[in-house]
Amino acid sequence: MNLPDLNTPWTVSQNQHSHVSVKSVNSMLDPIDLKIESLFSAQRFHMNNFTDFHSKSAMECQQEYKSRLKDKFQCIHNDMSKQSMFLNDIFTELYITEGESENVNKEHEVRQIETVLRRKTTIEIPVKCNDIFKHSPEENRPIKCVLTKGVAGIGKTVSVQKFILDWAEGSANQDIKFVYPLPFRELNLMKGKHFSLIELLQHFKMETGFEGNHEKQKVLFIFDGLDECRFPLDFQNNAKLRNPTLPVSTDVLLTNLISNNLLPDALLWITTRPAAANQIPLEYIDLVTEVRGFNDPQKEEYLNKRINDKHLSGRIITHLKSSRSLYIMCHIPVFCWLSVTVLERMFNAPEDEEIPKTLTQMYTHFLLIQTHAKNMRYTKEHNPGPEDEDMILKLGKLAFHQLKNGNLIFYEEDLMACGIDVKEAVVYSGVCSQIFKEESALSENKVYCFIHLSIQEFLAAIYVYYMFKVHQINVLDHEEHQELKETTLFELHKSAIDQAIQSENGHLDLFLRFLLGLSLESNQSLLQGLLFQSGSRACQSIKETIDYIKKMIEETSIPEKSINLFYCLNELNDLSLVKEVQRFLNSGHFSKLSPAQWSALVFVLLTSEEKLDVFDLKKYIRSDEGLTRLLAVVKASESALLDNCGLTMRCCRALASTIGSSSSNVRVLDLCNNSIGDKGLELLTAGLENTQCNLEELRLSYCRITTRGCSVLESGLLPNLPNLRVLDLCENSLREAGIKILANYLKHQHCKLEILRLKDCRVTTQGTIAIASALQSNPSHLRELDLHWNNPGDGGVEKLSAVVKHPLSGLETLWLSYGLLTEKSCQSLASALRSSFSTLKALDLSGNAIYDGAVKMLSHGLGSPHCKIEILRLASCEITEVGVDDLASALASNPAPLRELDLRQNHIQDFGVSRLAEVVKHSNCRLETLRLGDSGVTKDGCAVLAAALNSNPSYLRELDLSSNELTDAGMRLLSPVLKNHSSNIMKLDLSQCGLTTDCYDPDCKLEKLILY
Repeated sequence: MNLPDLNTPWTVSQNQHSHVSVKSVNSMLDPIDLKIESLFSAQRFHMNNFTDFHSKSAMECQQEYKSRLKDKFQCIHNDMSKQSMFLNDIFTELYITEGESENVNKEHEVRQIETVLRRKTTIEIPVKCNDIFKHSPEENRPIKCVLTKGVAGIGKTVSVQKFILDWAEGSANQDIKFVYPLPFRELNLMKGKHFSLIELLQHFKMETGFEGNHEKQKVLFIFDGLDECRFPLDFQNNAKLRNPTLPVSTDVLLTNLISNNLLPDALLWITTRPAAANQIPLEYIDLVTEVRGFNDPQKEEYLNKRINDKHLSGRIITHLKSSRSLYIMCHIPVFCWLSVTVLERMFNAPEDEEIPKTLTQMYTHFLLIQTHAKNMRYTKEHNPGPEDEDMILKLGKLAFHQLKNGNLIFYEEDLMACGIDVKEAVVYSGVCSQIFKEESALSENKVYCFIHLSIQEFLAAIYVYYMFKVHQINVLDHEEHQELKETTLFELHKSAIDQAIQSENGHLDLFLRFLLGLSLESNQSLLQGLLFQSGSRACQSIKETIDYIKKMIEETSIPEKSINLFYCLNELNDLSLVKEVQRFLNSGHFSKLSPAQWSALVFVLLTSEEKLDVFDLKKYIRSDEGLTRLLAVVKASESALLDNCGLTMRCCRALASTIGSSSSNVRVLDLCNNSIGDKGLELLTAGLENTQCNLEELRLSYCRITTRGCSVLESGLLPNLPNLRVLDLCENSLREAGIKILANYLKHQHCKLEILRLKDCRVTTQGTIAIASALQSNPSHLRELDLHWNNPGDGGVEKLSAVVKHPLSGLETLWLSYGLLTEKSCQSLASALRSSFSTLKALDLSGNAIYDGAVKMLSHGLGSPHCKIEILRLASCEITEVGVDDLASALASNPAPLRELDLRQNHIQDFGVSRLAEVVKHSNCRLETLRLGDSGVTKDGCAVLAAALNSNPSYLRELDLSSNELTDAGMRLLSPVLKNHSSNIMKLDLSQCGLTTDCYDPDCKLEKLILY
């Protein structure tokens, strides 16, 4: 280990933190192995006395240490039989993908799962967990501190175990000299004690690897389970520490290690559940990764692997898909394993039992299976006994009280507080390890936990319901030293519902589902003989509870709350609201929905098997109120199409809050043709303040935005959209002043716009010059500039042409139609096209009276070997066959790049067509679209064109000859080309060409033929 002279304080090396790139990890591990037995409960270190460091070489010390780690981490323990499996035999590599870098939200993990399932997963870059400390491929920067997050049971700990094992076996990361696994559940046992860093490592019997010359060596500290930490990590107020020999509290040691004060060259790896991730300031983290569970294909792959019988696996998969709540939970590998445990037995059972369709039913059967298996193994009894009920209730009490306190890891004092004898816990851990387990710490202490948070929530619900059923009391409302009062079933339910709704992070959501599900007589009958066999057996109607839940659905404005309430109704077998809204979905009429029905619509859309890649508000309703009701669906979508929906400024603040949420998936927001105005932009800006919105495309065409709105965009809205790539402001009255304001935004280095659309925005010459000047300052990002129907003037085009010639310019598309341009603009553009730096691929000059002389000038650029133009549009430019002659000559000398040529509404005549035909039949011609509508073409032109296409038929896909006097004779000349097996023409426009029905040839293989 790279420890300093113990008498000399270390100095802190400068640590430059770059921005946090977020990754996500997708695991295919066998869920049985995911924390069923903690990696820290395996064989204990067998070193009683530390190595005599002066009598052994550093290499010998390291090899002995690796050998001990290999013995400890090479096996995964599972099942009640305590059988072990080699980790290398079952481990499947993880996957890392790009993600967000902000602090995670504190939501219940089931909510997070639902969000993860709707995330974009198209950009997945597989990276082995062993490469987690390698340099970023995009940024040559060292990665020293990694934070890995993921919900319980998802694979964090096993990925850590694999990393350690590969290092110990010498197969990876051999540049690291020592790896120190220090789980928080064990560091908790050091609370209140003072150690130096060296003493702490010695306490856990870890090699410190001193050498006489104190040569620097790279070391890695792994802190597993930040969410289990029971002491504060006060980075602001903890004393600075640079001396590893100075005794301090554990939290001071950790904060100084993480903040690079102590051992600044050490690597750190911290794992945590998402809700606790923000305990570590982002400034200290170089890389954030996320361990994900199974996506839908991986669920099926796992289930097929776990079940040898393919017919049975198919039945189980079909059943799980039939219940959305169960299928969503299968995202967690542990729940996949739990489901297989239950369903495999039930589908193979000779008796005709009801197959579980709800979470409560699934967990009830799981509890019964584990209890039955324990009795068969240790008492040879089929039926549960009193000791089972007693222990389950004690565990339930422990689960309930620790759930209220937010604890997942328990210690001896926690067990004793619930009447659980430590020896009894050890025994029960041994015989029912699939529910509750004891884990050996690296020290001599014990820690305890449930295999998954959902098991803890289920047992907590059993305890709460049992206390009501047997004693008619409500422990939910009970405070310490307060007398317990009798209650009714509805009062118990109401209390639980209210507390779940009031919980900001949803930590009681799943508990509430279980509590309500246990109230059904069908689920109680499953537990007969184990629980609920005493006390009142009066059948109490739960209709009052259902009515109350529906009332809360009407009143709650938080979508996540109402969605959980619908899952609660599902646990109570009430699907009336969902069925009602499904009828509306079938009819397409949504104007008369009640608030509860709107919530039901949100629930149905969010829990549908279909991905919400695109949400189109027009399919449902067109109003501010309708949008507000469906904002949860907007947040889950990647593209929100809200155009032409009669929206006003009233919806803008709520919309901004939705798309600015850290859990929002929205990348494209289309608000075109809505009257939101400048005030709406102000409200959008206010709603996005202090957020890092993920929006990539913002469409605001025809939204009544003025110069004032441009000021709002430049100073408030656009800086809050760091990922914005497309901005559409077409058909707004921005005028010269507004364009100059936007130009100020374009020149800033934080601007990453690739497409800017300003069609019909009253852009003048001075406005165009301002845009061009901004692009000269920041030329590398903009790819497309749309100035259709503006007046950029020859001076503006001259400045834009200079941008095209800039060595760093990335401009590829320039739309300048109907811009009152003259011959001078074509001269400037021709010069730009001849530049070796030009990247321009698409140019539209349609609607400008440039005449033949300008086309001749432009042709000098088009014929250049440097010209890269693929799309050239010159419709309605007063061009004659003379101009086409020059154009054809240029294209003949450089025909390869051109893909589209538009010469509609010009006077090119048959001679012009014959010159273009020479280009078409050129072997290097790759023309795919040719538009010659209303250009004076007759059947003679058709003959020449048909001959050219027969010579080189492979590329042309679209041909427009509309509004020409072709007659049936012209069509007959083209027909052989269309039937040619080498022809790729799929769209042919011959409308208004004087044709009759007699000319139509049904053998022509066209996708679209326009005759009239």
